[in-house]
Amino acid sequence: FQVYGGSGGTTPPDAFWGTTDDIPPSSGVMKVKVLNRTGGAYPDSQVYWSYNGQEHSIAEQPYVDIVAAPAQRMYFYVGSPNGQYYDFIEFTTGTSSFSGNTTRVDAWGLPLAIRLHSHSGQDVQLGDAQDLFTMTRDQVFQNFQNSVPQQFKVLAQTQAPYRIIAPGSDPSFRSGGANANYFTAYANSVGVNEPTSNIFGCAGSLASNAALCAALNRHTADLPAAQQQDPSKFYGGDPANWYAKYWHDHAINHLAYGFPYDDVAGQAAYTSMDGPQWMEVAVGY
Repeated sequence: FQVYGGSGGTTPPDAFWGTTDDIPPSSGVMKVKVLNRTGGAYPDSQVYWSYNGQEHSIAEQPYVDIVAAPAQRMYFYVGSPNGQYYDFIEFTTGTSSFSGNTTRVDAWGLPLAIRLHSHSGQDVQLGDAQDLFTMTRDQVFQNFQNSVPQQFKVLAQTQAPYRIIAPGSDPSFRSGGANANYFTAYANSVGVNEPTSNIFGCAGSLASNAALCAALNRHTADLPAAQQQDPSKFYGGDPANWYAKYWHDHAINHLAYGFPYDDVAGQAAYTSMDGPQWMEVAVGY
């Protein structure tokens, strides 16, 4: 298998983000500008956002004011509002702060990338890399299947063409499924007695042991403790969460939330910023 940190994680060029001079001041915490990066698959009138009780197409309203509140989500749809082709970002905002992320914990639904900019000039990009926006949707699904071991190919089939789902969500990795024992021997070898689905989902006894759950998913649980959170050691063998690895390989700076505790060792597509001014969200297909 490819070493952790593949060649796909290219940062979008400046042209991808377009002009920011047109972003108006926010009447809330910050302003969001939603970008249509579907490569011509959908016009602005068929790329939608949903947030805080509002729902509009980009053609109707490309700018969104973000309010201060905990545990928020902003959803994005292509084709039709509240349709099957959707994805979302998660964030918490204070009166002058932003903490948030893109996530692949449950599934990949659309290419999403964010660019966050502060009043002081700090600029951060997170989310899917350029290649997931330039590939066609069919190519992404096929590329995923070409990049993962046999057991994981089904993840791009179960809910296709709408989503590539996380292994913990797929029946094949649950009790009675063909891959139900995928992690069993490896987990037992390090003293963990949890079903495969709980390892992928960091559930059961692993809900309170983030470091161990991350080490199991990254196939480092059998290494000395000092090496378990070393990114150069991640995904060095089977079994591992090859679904998560794929999104890291195709993420800006190789940072992705591929499973619930993927923030261990700072690997998640997450950032915090004081004094946020605006954020662009690129929506692909």
